[in-house]
Amino acid sequence: MKVFHVWRPALLLAVSATVLLTGCKKNEDVSPGNLSSTTVATGVVTDTEVNEWILQNMQSYYFWNDKLPASPNKSLSPDKFFASLLNTYNATSNTDGDRFSWIQPSAETLKASLSGQSKTTGLQYKLYYRDNTRTTVIASVLYVLPGSPAAKAGIKRGDIISKVNGQTLTGTNYSELLSGSSDTYTYGFATVAANGSTVDTDQTKQVTAIVFQEDPVLLDSIYTINGKTIGYVVYNQFIPGTYTSDGTTDKTYDLKLDNIFGKFKQKGVNELVLDLRYNRGGYVSSAVNLASSIGKNVDASKVFYSQKWNPAASAAYAAKYGSNWNIQNFVNKSTSIGSNLSRVFVLTTSSTASASELIINGLRPFMTVTTIGTTTVGKNVGSITISDATGRIKWGMQPITFKSANAQGFTEYGNGFVPSVEVKEPTVAMKPFGDLSESMLSEAVFQIAGVRNARRVATLEIDRPFIGSSLDEKAGGGNMYISDKQLMPAH
Repeated sequence: MKVFHVWRPALLLAVSATVLLTGCKKNEDVSPGNLSSTTVATGVVTDTEVNEWILQNMQSYYFWNDKLPASPNKSLSPDKFFASLLNTYNATSNTDGDRFSWIQPSAETLKASLSGQSKTTGLQYKLYYRDNTRTTVIASVLYVLPGSPAAKAGIKRGDIISKVNGQTLTGTNYSELLSGSSDTYTYGFATVAANGSTVDTDQTKQVTAIVFQEDPVLLDSIYTINGKTIGYVVYNQFIPGTYTSDGTTDKTYDLKLDNIFGKFKQKGVNELVLDLRYNRGGYVSSAVNLASSIGKNVDASKVFYSQKWNPAASAAYAAKYGSNWNIQNFVNKSTSIGSNLSRVFVLTTSSTASASELIINGLRPFMTVTTIGTTTVGKNVGSITISDATGRIKWGMQPITFKSANAQGFTEYGNGFVPSVEVKEPTVAMKPFGDLSESMLSEAVFQIAGVRNARRVATLEIDRPFIGSSLDEKAGGGNMYISDKQLMPAH
């Protein structure tokens, strides 16, 4: 069952693929196989042609290319053909299978969304049935993008949406109402009663979706508590910078993080809480940038992570770039606070994935990483973005192409990182980010400074069956771990 709000990413990045392979000195084309283009200069592109293009790229770059079917059915539609090639995960019979590869009809949509640009009202939320009768539904707002239409309308984290355009959300209409053909939505709200149930109010707010660039750095704060100087950052997607119509991405958000850590360093921050609870991943370059600002005694000589590709791709890249082509070291950062830290606290949920998990795994050989929250997704594999450089084939795909390991060689976190300290977020009435009585931040401060904020109170929770989250619709499911140097041949 697909759940989403308004997710219509726009604009395009005109490259054939994006890859980060460390040890490379240049961005150059390299092909693991003798691939030939199936496109022609003129004429209508048939599904068979598209499927040939899909198959050739999957034969070269797919991590499980040895498990591709011998005679795939090329008469299928491209989306079904792509699915037929996958080494699909099965909890019983194929636990090391593929859970994360995807394809989209528009490469433009794919590439823009990976850089945080989409048509949206600016809301992210989780959906629950109101109670065990599983009839009516509520959307519990997780966060609102600053500057977005929803933010300007006054919607905030912790709000509860129970109606859209005058209609009560139910198990049969919520998807249509929350992702309708119109860009304008009138939200009706509910509040929490004394017994923990939700009660509709007369309050409504109208919001119109726009093409919007997400700033992934939602909040930063410094707290001085019981002799500890605690830095806190809420980071929701690994995006280097803003996305533009010519396909370029600047370093706006990487630089914003650098400035935050520079401030932390100046203020003597000696404890860090990194809030990745809703961060489903993104570009490896931004993960390297962030990890290099945190790691204890790390520098450009220390390994952050390594990649394992299929044998053909590995041999081709090694021949082109040398034996260390798949090693990514940390980078030297003048704003690093690592010398002041012995540990880092990471806030996690079941929406914490991919590049976020890379941070956890990559830092553990160098310092104590304490996770607080709930178990993460378990995405220890990465992907590349593949599109047709000629623009003739419009499809874009994001197949899994490699598996990652930290400096100690640890790679087996496919079941997710179980929290060091379990804390479950409430389903409704969530506190604002940065509020010291907010459940997950409060626990982190307690672990650091031994102080439990006096305002922290238990919220009366009733059983609300979970349906899904708008986060699941971010960039093909949001489980992103994307490499970002162009090394792919044009197909």
